[in-house]
Amino acid sequence: MTTTTPARGRRRAPSKMERAAGKAAALQKPRVILALLLLLALISVMLLDGYLRSEIGNDARVRDGAAYDKVPEKILDGGPILTFDNGTAKTQSVPKKTIVLTFDDGPTASWTPEVLEVLEKNDVEATFFVVGSMVSRYPDVVKTLVDQGNEVGIHTFTHVDLSYQSTTRLQRELKQTQLALAGAAGVTTTLFRAPYSSEINAVDNYSWPVYKELGGLGYTSVFVDTDSDDWKKPGVSKIVKWATPKKNQGAIVLMHDAGGDRSQTVEALGVYIKKMKAKGYTFTTVSGAQAKLNQAAAQARGAGGATGSNLPPGQQASGGRTSGGQANGQQAGPGSAGTAASAAAQAAQRKATGATLYEGKALVYAVAVAEWVVPALSWFLVVVGVAVMGRFGMMLVLARRHHRQRNRRRGRGGKFSWGPTVTRPVTVIVPAYNEKECIANTLRSLAKSTHPIEIIVVDDGSEDNTSEIAESLGMPNVRVIRQENAGKPAALNNGVRNARYDIVVMMDGDTVFEPDAVHQLVQPFADPEIGAVAGNAKVGNRNTMIGAWQHIEYVMGFNLDRRMYDLLRCMPTIPGAIGAFRRDAVLEVGGMSEDTLAEDTDITIAMHRAGWRVVYQEHAKAWTEAPGSLKQLWSQRYRWSYGTMQALWKHRKSLTDKGPSGRFGRVGMPLVVLFQIVTPVFAPLIDVFTAYSMIFVDFQAALLAWLAVLAVQLVCAAYAFRLDREKYRYLAMLPLQQLAYRQMMYLVLIHSCVTALTGGRLRWQKLKRTGEVGTPAGVS
Repeated sequence: MTTTTPARGRRRAPSKMERAAGKAAALQKPRVILALLLLLALISVMLLDGYLRSEIGNDARVRDGAAYDKVPEKILDGGPILTFDNGTAKTQSVPKKTIVLTFDDGPTASWTPEVLEVLEKNDVEATFFVVGSMVSRYPDVVKTLVDQGNEVGIHTFTHVDLSYQSTTRLQRELKQTQLALAGAAGVTTTLFRAPYSSEINAVDNYSWPVYKELGGLGYTSVFVDTDSDDWKKPGVSKIVKWATPKKNQGAIVLMHDAGGDRSQTVEALGVYIKKMKAKGYTFTTVSGAQAKLNQAAAQARGAGGATGSNLPPGQQASGGRTSGGQANGQQAGPGSAGTAASAAAQAAQRKATGATLYEGKALVYAVAVAEWVVPALSWFLVVVGVAVMGRFGMMLVLARRHHRQRNRRRGRGGKFSWGPTVTRPVTVIVPAYNEKECIANTLRSLAKSTHPIEIIVVDDGSEDNTSEIAESLGMPNVRVIRQENAGKPAALNNGVRNARYDIVVMMDGDTVFEPDAVHQLVQPFADPEIGAVAGNAKVGNRNTMIGAWQHIEYVMGFNLDRRMYDLLRCMPTIPGAIGAFRRDAVLEVGGMSEDTLAEDTDITIAMHRAGWRVVYQEHAKAWTEAPGSLKQLWSQRYRWSYGTMQALWKHRKSLTDKGPSGRFGRVGMPLVVLFQIVTPVFAPLIDVFTAYSMIFVDFQAALLAWLAVLAVQLVCAAYAFRLDREKYRYLAMLPLQQLAYRQMMYLVLIHSCVTALTGGRLRWQKLKRTGEVGTPAGVS
């Protein structure tokens, strides 16, 4: 074979195939990035959902019984409203016969609307100290709450005891809750109530610095006078009794609209409001109570209340600076209600604008996505998990039945037989492209065949001396056919056209056959209904970690999957490394198609649709050289996965085929789509969920679940190794295979799906060979 050397100093123009290869290579990197971005997006959604549910970053510590000697005595003896005026702490008490209803820990989609309904029915407004994570999950409830004229305050984002947290965590809790409020209702607030707080005399040396920090940020800290203890669910009468202040005193009353069953709270609320109104009490919000106090103070000074009567002292002292400027940069303004009374009741709120508003909306939208995606994925993964376990069970049962059937030596029906022994010569086609490292070993293994064969080596435009090596061996039954580089399907078709015999065996140029492989492979053709036979391909270079992982995969795939598909009569693929066909059947379906990158899967499905039966012959063994690096492995499996999708799409009409030819569409197509595409695509999420559970939820339970699945896979693998009489020592690599190799295979499949969805196309990709598979491994 001659080649033309380009003239010195001139660059040779790239061929059409080289240009196509370059274009394909240029497209792959963006698709890999897109696939990884999709996985990253899902992980981010899970982390966000876990953060909202306090599974991530949760700190359940609650301080109790700490010293309080560093807290000013006037604060401990003061009222429940704590503000700071230029760094000086000040407390206020609610005016007499005034009730400020406050609700903690919400909102919820179940109880908060019921509380709002009771408040609206009784024409009462309240202050809701909301948890930011709950606000982002139920934004519509918060908007209704604000629109109804109620007031909101911050109860942190994740409901943590701030006395244990850093200043950075404190500011993050505040900011995130403000963003949630801005996104949900378009407001921010200057009111704050710390989780696990109660009356102001419970402030201790650890929480006092937190309140000073809050005051410096412009927040008004709100405590309680009477605690209904409704969370204990003591009954309606006790909730009403415990919430009632003594001696006509004003009070900030604590109730809850979240944290469990609040039916008693809802029922007691209506009773309580009626009772207190009957006693002459009025109801208002925290800001409303502050407005009353300011108005009374102004009147006492003779100022009449015309100036600043509607603003809380904390806001007057700072001139709106800290809450409006320092905390969120908002301008003072009324809420949604238009009356002066409503403005006073919501005076602590600000209208969110600018970046705060848009960041808040983005947070709410992101949470909405997480709230929908994570539960949906959870249920879907449960279905996938059940399907996978069912598949394992079905494989074990059918593989055992297949093995007993094909290896039967006595009993009903006697020894298993395909029919009269096939002894006539067959043609072996060896497509070869740059196989100088392997071609000699391949042909020498065929020379030892116990079955009469002719060998056709189709050199597909090799740039090394593959054809010369084949000819130099001097084997009389070997013919070498040269052609321009056109791809493996074209090379196989060329071989089929030139075959002298009615049965053709197809193999790869790097594969080594056992001496009786051809004889075993062609025996099923004694049955005239059989049009193709799949052999048993085995990994020859299994002594490396990557090789051992592929060895496990091959043994499980061929000994379980193919046995199952054989019994179900829907074999999806004749392996390129070792397969046999009736020549007339191949020509009948149009030969090896170039429409897909998985020509072996393509022609197998075509044979099914033409009415031929395809079977698996476990005793026909060939040894192939598996990819020796992760890069080559990715390239090979990427092509396989993408080609399989192409073949399935090409033959999608098999779903509606009638009669025996439609069996693959009715049985095989759904199984392949479910277990070779859908399940593996979502399988990484199972691992992500498992890792997530180990880190953030329950390590022991998640680990036990993972080990249980691993044990099932180990049982399946051990049985497959037993059927093929393989050495069990390789199974020691199975746990590591599940942690590393399997993840790579999933990413390859996701990459292939992205390529398919974006309309990309690939060409045949040649793997680098070493020629290390010289003789059949394990064969003496």
